Amino acid sequence: MTRIDFHTNVADGIAYTCRLVRKARSVANDSRIVILVKDKKELNQLDDAMWTFSPQDFLPHAIAGETVAAQSPVILTDDDAASPYHDILINMSGKVPASFAQFERVFEIVTQDASDTEAGRERYGYYRQRGYPLSHFIASQT
Repeated sequence: MTRIDFHTNVADGIAYTCRLVRKARSVANDSRIVILVKDKKELNQLDDAMWTFSPQDFLPHAIAGETVAAQSPVILTDDDAASPYHDILINMSGKVPASFAQFERVFEIVTQDASDTEAGRERYGYYRQRGYPLSHFIASQT
């Protein structure tokens, strides 16, 4: 059964997601990750950030549909239907992804924005009602 981790009180969803991907890749280097975003604008912002978020490293990735996506350890998409099976789904879309159950683990990113927080509560309830194992992490204010 898919394990779902909620990360709430996130000040900057894009920067937080970059750090989360770096950590996931360092712990399990062979993990394949899909990041689902809400729209093309956020997709482009995340794409740029993943190349430049840290002066020490970058996060190799591809956008779903690109020819290199099949070999990429991280795929970015704004289309839930385009989510191929991978080990980890990081959900920044604000909605319950239709394909979430095909992943071993889902990270739900919930920012400090009031509407995003409310949507996060709804997703938490959705998963809880269906019996998925849930964890909750509160992002630090620092």
